[in-house]
Amino acid sequence: MHDLVIEGATVVDGTGAPARAADVAVRDGLIVEVGRITAQARERISAPGAWLTPGFVDLHTHYDGQATWDETFNPSIHHGVTTLVMGNCGVGFAPLKPGPKAAAVADLIALMEGVEDIPGVALAEGVRFDWQTFPQYMDALERMPHSLDFLVQVPHDPVRMAVMGERALAQQAATDEDIRAMRAVVREALQAGAVGFSTGRTDNHRTARGQETPASEASMDELTGIARAFEGLGHGVLQVVSDFDLMRGPQRFDAEFDLVEAMARASGRPLSMTWLQRDPGGDQWKAIRHRVDRAAAQGLALGLQTAVRAIGALIGPDASFHPFMGFPGYKEVGHLPLAERAAALREPARKARILAEKSERLSGDGTPIPPLVDLLLARIELIAGRMFPLADPPAYEQPVTTSFAARARMRGTTALEALYDHFSQGDGSQLVYFPLFNYNEGSLDTVREMLDHPQALVGLGDAGAHVGTVCDASATTFLLTHWVRDRPHGRLPLERAIHLLTARNARHLGLTDRGTITPGLRADLNLIDLARLSVGTPHIVRDLPAGGRRFLQKAKGYLGTWVGGACVQRAGTVTSARPGRLVRAGQAAKSAV
Repeated sequence: MHDLVIEGATVVDGTGAPARAADVAVRDGLIVEVGRITAQARERISAPGAWLTPGFVDLHTHYDGQATWDETFNPSIHHGVTTLVMGNCGVGFAPLKPGPKAAAVADLIALMEGVEDIPGVALAEGVRFDWQTFPQYMDALERMPHSLDFLVQVPHDPVRMAVMGERALAQQAATDEDIRAMRAVVREALQAGAVGFSTGRTDNHRTARGQETPASEASMDELTGIARAFEGLGHGVLQVVSDFDLMRGPQRFDAEFDLVEAMARASGRPLSMTWLQRDPGGDQWKAIRHRVDRAAAQGLALGLQTAVRAIGALIGPDASFHPFMGFPGYKEVGHLPLAERAAALREPARKARILAEKSERLSGDGTPIPPLVDLLLARIELIAGRMFPLADPPAYEQPVTTSFAARARMRGTTALEALYDHFSQGDGSQLVYFPLFNYNEGSLDTVREMLDHPQALVGLGDAGAHVGTVCDASATTFLLTHWVRDRPHGRLPLERAIHLLTARNARHLGLTDRGTITPGLRADLNLIDLARLSVGTPHIVRDLPAGGRRFLQKAKGYLGTWVGGACVQRAGTVTSARPGRLVRAGQAAKSAV
């Protein structure tokens, strides 16, 4: 007898093959039959008209802390994800450096709070830090039940801090002895089942103390030396985030890309990197594409982690950022409860005074705010052409005619005043969507071109991070609503979209036991009502440890999500099932596809 049969669904199997109507049977956590199924089952679900897809594989999350207190990986569980990868961008919570534990913990919290916008008080209260080494961290995660499967990467910054101590924070060069020690730490974690190694090399990342991240200027010798930790293992990937020294000048691009290629060659493993259309530097993404195409022609496995929409921010008085946070007049009332703050901002005298002021500098020593923020605030009248009201449901691709710059022109005011009036309305909860990267032409046409690239890997949702700025865990759902169903032009074929969310990412990670609806593979599944599917509206909640604030966005239209045959959410309600596990790379059961 089967455990479950889903009848008559439109099966989009993840391989890229045409969708077809079929039944799918599940037994003992595996898909056992696809076709016309009449055998008995403990549960039968009639699903004509609904899509049945493999569970989504999210390559790029930052649940490293949240996974120690949240069994469900909220909000990813509401957006079809069944397998996720943590430890991206070189930041994480293990290993701990030797010596006083409190100091080691404080350094890692400052790192994650600054780089990933996760409240430090929430991390201090929520993360137990009952480990020292990276394998011990993995063991701690494994002891806790979870809804979804997850894999971990070894992050460069904590490794560097554990080996080099204060010299790492001071950006000192690693010695040969340091490099050997870091390679040993990474090797130990890989042998314990870590899926890879990640490093961050962007000038926009700062610790909560305003310092550059410890590994952001690591040398080629250091990075290639660590990459040799993969030798002879036969599993694992590398992940890199880099802006290729854009703020220092385009002439540095090739040298930085040479370093990335050298890492991939030294490891002998697939490497993925962040792929964005940046601003400034709008053509850099083409240079990245050119170098990746050239490397691929030489047999080097380089992947391009690609977002499905703009990389931007939700801004408002209760979010992490808004245009008035540096204004002296705003700071006078910034401590008030939100509704009282909005009322104070509506006072005519206060409004006139604030609009006559200039923003104080926000970046610098002692703050994680990058210099880019000050540059943007200085150009607010220009960039307001890329700031849009966030409605319900949210629209992530809006024309310039709906922007605050256009609103201001129609009203005969400045864009700053138009933003001020928006934020001071009602209870002050109104949000503005600011697409920063991938939106230089005022549309997502560049993203569409990226998604067609043969090396594209859908990622960059940053689930679990930037919690006061975005909720891009919804990117999986957005790919289906916007690119498959709703966009007036340039839509993505359904089969291509599902392949990108499932088998493509699974195979990049070396996972052959999931990612397609194929007999013998894991029953990681989504049943989706296309007509009702929506990303949901972002809203602020205070459900993190210590009452920490974050944006949440809950999708509608997922009729059910199954992990290893167990239903973990049904019609938007998380179940009590906890089938998720730490997937130890190189040790997981493999099935032929």
